[in-house]
Amino acid sequence: MASSGVKRLPRSPSAAAKEEDTIMYANGAQTLDELAEQYPNRPHNHSLTLPFYDLITGLFNPLTKPVPASAAAKARRAASNISPTEQRRIIIERFFSKWRHEVGDDIYPAMRLILPDKDRERGVYGLKEQTIANILCKIMGIPKTSADGLSLVNWKTPGKSSSSSGDFAVRCFEALEQRPQNTTPGEMRIGRVNQLLDQLAAAHGEKEQTPIFREFYNHMNPEEMQWLIRMVLKQMKIGATERTLLDRWHKDGSKLFNVSSSLRHVCWELWSERVQLDGDKINLCLMQCFQPQLAGYAMATSFDKMVEKLGLPDDDPQFLIEEKLDGERMQLHIMLDQDSPGGYKMGWWSRKGKAYTYLYGDSFEDDGSALSKFLTGVFNEGVLSCILDGEMIAWDPTMEKMLAFGTLKTAARNTQRNPNDQQGWRPLYRVFDCLHINGNDLTKHSLLDRRKALDKIVSKEVPGRFEIHPYKLTKSPGDIEPMLREIVENSSEGLVIKDPHSTYRLNERNMKWIKVKPEYMTEFGENLDCIIIGGYYGSGRRGNMISSFLCGLKARQADIDAGLAGPETCYSFFKVGGGLTAEDYSEVKHHTEGKWMPWNPKSASKVVELAGGDRYHERPDVWIHPKDSLVVEVKAASAEKTTSFMVGQTLRFPRFRRLRLDKSWENGALDMDGWEDLQSKADEELKTKKDMEIESKRRKTKRQKTELSVAGDADYKAVVDKVSKLFQGMSFYVPSGSANPKKSKPELENLIREHSGIIVQQPARVRDGDVVALADRQTARTLPLMNFEGINIITPKWIFDAINSKYLLPYEKSHLFFATDDMVALAEQNTDKFGDSYCRDVDVEELRVIFDGMREDHRQPASDAVNFDTEAFYDQLEAHGHELPRSRGYVFRKCRIYIAPVEGMSDLTVARISGYIAFGNGQVAEDLDDEVTHVVIVSRGDEVGERKVAADIRKRVSKRKKLKIPRIVSERWVDDCWKEETRIGEEDYAPI
Repeated sequence: MASSGVKRLPRSPSAAAKEEDTIMYANGAQTLDELAEQYPNRPHNHSLTLPFYDLITGLFNPLTKPVPASAAAKARRAASNISPTEQRRIIIERFFSKWRHEVGDDIYPAMRLILPDKDRERGVYGLKEQTIANILCKIMGIPKTSADGLSLVNWKTPGKSSSSSGDFAVRCFEALEQRPQNTTPGEMRIGRVNQLLDQLAAAHGEKEQTPIFREFYNHMNPEEMQWLIRMVLKQMKIGATERTLLDRWHKDGSKLFNVSSSLRHVCWELWSERVQLDGDKINLCLMQCFQPQLAGYAMATSFDKMVEKLGLPDDDPQFLIEEKLDGERMQLHIMLDQDSPGGYKMGWWSRKGKAYTYLYGDSFEDDGSALSKFLTGVFNEGVLSCILDGEMIAWDPTMEKMLAFGTLKTAARNTQRNPNDQQGWRPLYRVFDCLHINGNDLTKHSLLDRRKALDKIVSKEVPGRFEIHPYKLTKSPGDIEPMLREIVENSSEGLVIKDPHSTYRLNERNMKWIKVKPEYMTEFGENLDCIIIGGYYGSGRRGNMISSFLCGLKARQADIDAGLAGPETCYSFFKVGGGLTAEDYSEVKHHTEGKWMPWNPKSASKVVELAGGDRYHERPDVWIHPKDSLVVEVKAASAEKTTSFMVGQTLRFPRFRRLRLDKSWENGALDMDGWEDLQSKADEELKTKKDMEIESKRRKTKRQKTELSVAGDADYKAVVDKVSKLFQGMSFYVPSGSANPKKSKPELENLIREHSGIIVQQPARVRDGDVVALADRQTARTLPLMNFEGINIITPKWIFDAINSKYLLPYEKSHLFFATDDMVALAEQNTDKFGDSYCRDVDVEELRVIFDGMREDHRQPASDAVNFDTEAFYDQLEAHGHELPRSRGYVFRKCRIYIAPVEGMSDLTVARISGYIAFGNGQVAEDLDDEVTHVVIVSRGDEVGERKVAADIRKRVSKRKKLKIPRIVSERWVDDCWKEETRIGEEDYAPI
């Protein structure tokens, strides 16, 4: 596969280096002789590996904790115009250069510590945080009930005073620092660390694991132990992907990793920069898992346009339609091997490169397997080797139905334990691609040819165990919708359309395979993956931690290339806090602890761009660099224009769905181009009203109501945690003082400044719409303002009322000195007909005036009162990106829920669920109408009854004219939303 082309005289390994090489590699699954046979050109280091501490100081710390520089150094760095990405590359290359010079060409010992989650040669440790906490308590000789013991055990509990809450490794560092065995860096080298980690992977239980941890503890300082624990947990988060690291070692590193998924293979094949990898020879290899091709997302407004995205040739516009399976992507390797029972050797790997041969079997006669023992006779006799790509799903043979992904491991273990059970759940391998036959790599062949090859090598299918995934070959986009309705009825994931002429592209997500999913009520057709760039502290019990996040879009590549934006520039887009559970908050904290910085425009604005110029609209309390941050998946009802966020638009009612730890910010987060594609899709759908249109907000009302207006439009933080931040992001023009209470102009301005408001002195800026004018009497300075078209002048009373209420109020009629008719009409909706506010407490004097008005009204004919529209008020707050307080009273807002009990279910249980929904501001529907957003099946654990009810619901929904489907969940979803005080994602609550 690789050849050097240039002879080189390497330095001879020292005796110590030879001994270390033996220590590292002689005790693995293969002997040294076997390794030499497999890798005849394996590099050998001429010297001992570097001390473990050098890996921390030379790579980890520079990548994660940039050293503060002097002003002169900062100026030189700025003048050099080196981007953070380039700085990371320099750090990595500097470390690799040191390794080559001081150690040799075998980088594998270091690489498996740098990328522990990619190292397939070392077994799993079977260690979780709780077990490591127990071991550390034993080693340090402290009881688990002590302060440090409890700190370790409760590392994940949100709201702890320790700054390390949510980051187990840092919590360990704090405990170890109190009683260190070594205060200076230890002398343990990387080779010895790898030897002990191999022993740790082979150890069973705490009794065998504790002595190994004690050895680390005796020879490492607390910082080294912190990084070691990260390696054991395989949670490094060093700000560099495997692609960046491997390509810094060798330009073809990531290419070879894509076809092998093996760090060892990459390090030992591409050991020198002089080794050239022939691009045509980067082929799949038997028993080496590869990184598979993935399906893309089409931003299309109709099935016709979705098919256009495939880029089919005009002379043959056929395409494939397949059902999208809800399982685990799995590749199967088979090769003739006389030493294996049955004559063939088998290997199974997931999309992430995790080996599953132990579970699904290594041969046709593996009696302990969950699948392979059932596959005898599946392949034709002429098949000497093959590589298949498919999906492993859980199958219920009784109902002849695919089960949810979460049941797959249960089904596999059930088959292992009960191989003769013909009715139990079992794993089913659905094959949809063939990539290798008898030594021939088929990835350069068309999909249709690969499908034909698959049909030829399979002599028979085993129903419910091994099946070729069916597909439909068609030229008509109109064939997509009937199949989509069918999969909705069968509770499947969706469809995938494929270009039959396309080749197989390793480790790519492109438009040759496109996902087609049914859309859900009040949601975008696609969930959005966005990068976290800021955080806002909560209030009350969440006052000491970040409770909501500012998310952004990456700059478009064309702007970066033109120098209009930096390679790491992100634009503010929306705020999200709804949908996050306590576990989610802990997970975010665990991965980002120590990376947050207080908002400082001088440093932050180079990466995070906010709207409003130097007013910094929606400025976060803290910000984080994208390279240190996380990608989150959110869903939303729709989008709207705004001046509060730099993108110029924001999401309405965004809700957190899940963390995307599998995605890096460079390749996984949405950018401006991707968002514009989505918006183009949305705009076109609204015009054409296609079946796949994004549903806009709909609410049944008896009469048309004007949208409620909140002071300052969107340029403020609606519910504040502290009085000092009340008017943050808002600008005011104060032409004079106030009459009641009497305040001079400077006094009024200082009061606004004390609560974070901005004072401007240019009256013309009021006309621009982003400055609030304050006055309660006519003066020479207010007259010019009244000549501006569409201008509203607010009384200072609004300032005092907002300060007393400690949050921003919607305008009332008493807050208007000079206003348009529309503004007056809106303000009248915020009080009852007597002037009593719906949104604040009134004082004694106001109450007396209100009572006087009521007495006067009592003598007048009755008239219809204008009711305050609470829902519209909440809508506007959330639509402008302002989080409502975390409360059960808001949990089911904008949800119309149909409760479907299983036959014989207690009325008390249904009443409890109904009560939760009603208290949470949701609607309980009497029937499965077209406005229902959720169907809650109340079963109390009756899985058979639950599946029966769910099947009936899906059948009814699939017959709808417009294929917008409600979420179908169990009653556990309602209970968990109630417990978490937020509406959480529905995906994990779908009936089995």
